[in-house]
Amino acid sequence: MSSAQHTSLLAAGEASEHRTLIVTLFAVFVVATLVITVWAGRQTKDAADFYAGGRQFTGFQNGLAVSGDYMSAASFLGIAGAIALFGYDGFLYSIGFLVAWLVALLLVAEPLRNSGRYTMGDVLAYRMRQRPVRTAAGTSTIVVSIFYLLAQMAGAGVLVSLLLGITSDGGKIGIVALVGVLMIVYVTIGGMKGTTWVQMVKAVLLIAGALLLTFLVLLKFHFNISDLLGSAAANSGKGSAFLEPGLKYGATGTTKLDFISLGIALVLGTAGLPHILIRFYTVPTAKAARKSVLWAIGLIGAFYLMTLALGFGAAALIKPDEITASNKAGNTAAPLLALHLGGVDSNWGAILLATISAVAFATILAVVAGLTLASSSSFAHDIYANVIKRGTATEKQEMSAARYATVGIGAVSILLGALARDLNVAGLVALAFAVAASANLPTILYSLFWKRFTTAGALWSIYGGLVAAVGLVLFSPVVSGKPSSMFPDVDFHWFPLENPGIISIPVGFLLGVVGTLLSKEEPDTAKYAELEVRSLTGTGAH
Repeated sequence: MSSAQHTSLLAAGEASEHRTLIVTLFAVFVVATLVITVWAGRQTKDAADFYAGGRQFTGFQNGLAVSGDYMSAASFLGIAGAIALFGYDGFLYSIGFLVAWLVALLLVAEPLRNSGRYTMGDVLAYRMRQRPVRTAAGTSTIVVSIFYLLAQMAGAGVLVSLLLGITSDGGKIGIVALVGVLMIVYVTIGGMKGTTWVQMVKAVLLIAGALLLTFLVLLKFHFNISDLLGSAAANSGKGSAFLEPGLKYGATGTTKLDFISLGIALVLGTAGLPHILIRFYTVPTAKAARKSVLWAIGLIGAFYLMTLALGFGAAALIKPDEITASNKAGNTAAPLLALHLGGVDSNWGAILLATISAVAFATILAVVAGLTLASSSSFAHDIYANVIKRGTATEKQEMSAARYATVGIGAVSILLGALARDLNVAGLVALAFAVAASANLPTILYSLFWKRFTTAGALWSIYGGLVAAVGLVLFSPVVSGKPSSMFPDVDFHWFPLENPGIISIPVGFLLGVVGTLLSKEEPDTAKYAELEVRSLTGTGAH
């Protein structure tokens, strides 16, 4: 039996001898993470525990959790698939995701940790009018989180469908719904403590799994990287072009512009991602926040180096049409690589496939829990407690609101994730980065470093960047007009680029300036002085 036939049978649900193993491994991972969540949930006593894990995590622990939060389905499934199909151009995602951490470290990590309590809205509202700014911050957080959740849901649907032989659209949607229910359980029971421990465990598993696959790929080619790259280029059918820039982004002026847009979004997006920003509140000091980012950079950098072996290994060992037959966006390249490395017709191949896929599934569960916690926390703390209740809500009421918000956000994510199930998850995450960099980053930087910045500027920046980014995505080839679009049978796109960052990010920064200069509001310079001292020295920080 050929490898293509075997993969086809696996996808068609006829590999029944391995089904029990696969289901058992998945069940072990899910039950283990649920046990951790319940254990942590019993230690969650108040809002500080629910939102910030009691600020008890060390720099290393938080760095491990941050890397677990960041190395999502996009990193493991999407980037490996992008490299397997597009070679050099696919690796650009890894470079962008990693470089982005330098922006987060140098500009955001320490000032944000010192200036807020639980959410991004705490920082933005410190020297501005509370209600409008917190409403805007909460809205932006929820939108960015849902964009990011789409990618994780799509990855989950693809992964479990491959393993369990589910080919019907209804079955794939059911998988997306299952992931949504699990993430709701994680957040409502465990809060930040449970989510952090799950992310730490998941980070260790993911790095171990990637390390194992990397070792097996290099062993296959006798640790000769030149042979690996040569085989990948030959097997891809693209020849030397596979190892050179331009295969995906160099064909036309539009694709070159799309690459620039993607790069800007990736590099600037991390510093505006809500689920990453709230992680800085889980450590006791600013020093620990800096240390956690340094640990995260080291762990994430090592992982992204391994994506080279995963992607080019898949390209060298698996035919491109076999990868796209399993999933047209290439999201199953890493699990299929595990199958081929273990032996297509062997038990070891099935064990390796099931193990790597279960690790990837644990990755998705951990990331969706972090995203849901960020968005539900922002709704409860910013919108419910400070806007609707005007600061009169008790901690118990606030935590209840967060749990209800988790259910609502989970339902929306399930619906949208079902629609996005056939899109490349790395590309979907890049859209979330663009929205975060357009709406959140300008306002954070202006709030921390521009004395003249006003409430009007913050609102113009957040809402303007949000509308520009989301609007351009809706009318881009991601949603309609291409066979790979979310709605391939209709065409209402007029924006030619797949990533809006090159337009929407400058719009977000520009509108912050315009809104500030046009407003008649006088900035609160005394409050800014307090914020400056607090953000830079940690005086008065929690």
